[in-house]
Amino acid sequence: MRIVIVGSGAVGGYYGARLAQSGHRVTFIARSAHLQAIRERGLLVWSPLGDATVQTAAESDLARVGPVDLAILAVKTYDNEQILPQLPSVCGPGTIVLTLQNGVDSADEVAAAVGRDRVVAGPTYIAAALIAPGVIAQTGTHRRIVFGEVFAASGAPGPEVSARVCRLAEAFTAANIQAEPVADARVPIWEKFIYLAPYAAFSGAARRPAGAIWGDPVARARFLDAVDEVHAVARAEGVPVPADMRARVAVYMESVPATMRASLLIDLQQGKRIELEALQGSVVRRAEAHGVETPIMSTLYAVLRAASSPGA
Repeated sequence: MRIVIVGSGAVGGYYGARLAQSGHRVTFIARSAHLQAIRERGLLVWSPLGDATVQTAAESDLARVGPVDLAILAVKTYDNEQILPQLPSVCGPGTIVLTLQNGVDSADEVAAAVGRDRVVAGPTYIAAALIAPGVIAQTGTHRRIVFGEVFAASGAPGPEVSARVCRLAEAFTAANIQAEPVADARVPIWEKFIYLAPYAAFSGAARRPAGAIWGDPVARARFLDAVDEVHAVARAEGVPVPADMRARVAVYMESVPATMRASLLIDLQQGKRIELEALQGSVVRRAEAHGVETPIMSTLYAVLRAASSPGA
């Protein structure tokens, strides 16, 4: 396949490298020193699953790529305003755009740019970091993508995994990526969101890792209440998420390292932009539209807006 990786940081870069290793024609979209390093030395991946250096095309401008079979969108959501208008330039007959972005807004935003019939979406689970220009380090062995259709003529995906999702899953599996094709990607997208939006909010607002939140009984209880708030929004949206999400999140939190920091916290501590609107902001806006009360998430949204505003 001809593939373009739109956002070649830790997530996009890792998956793009593995796909290039398996024989696909991959072009990375990157910027600045990272772009220069890929062009000069290739993209280096350090991983417990095997190190690799891939030599492949890299561009700063999507317009220079041409039509592809698959575009993987892995930029931060706050870059969408700039990048989404450029996506049509890589779309030809049959092009699929797979968005791996955080939050629950991405599929709709991508569809507005390229059309609903091109969009496939899902959450990804991987621990990796861009540690230097042209160098990605994977910690652990998770490299899982759960993905599927999000739109259909009737408004919701059908009961079966689509043929094109199955084909993508086969290509990913052949590239040693843990692919999990699903019929309705809205469910895993919202399952991750129900956990991530509250956890990122608590971690960012407290400036503390997972252990500090989960180890304090008051913080733990309010965090789980916030999980319930986002769960209620999902149900109001008509997404058939499991009823026991509070218990599932609790089990998950018991298993994560106490030192784990949300990427929102890492970005906040480094003075970078944060994905506030795609996470906490989306909860608040959707809750207001459905008349769902979200006092905890609304408060944390306000706190993080103040913390990340210019001059903070």
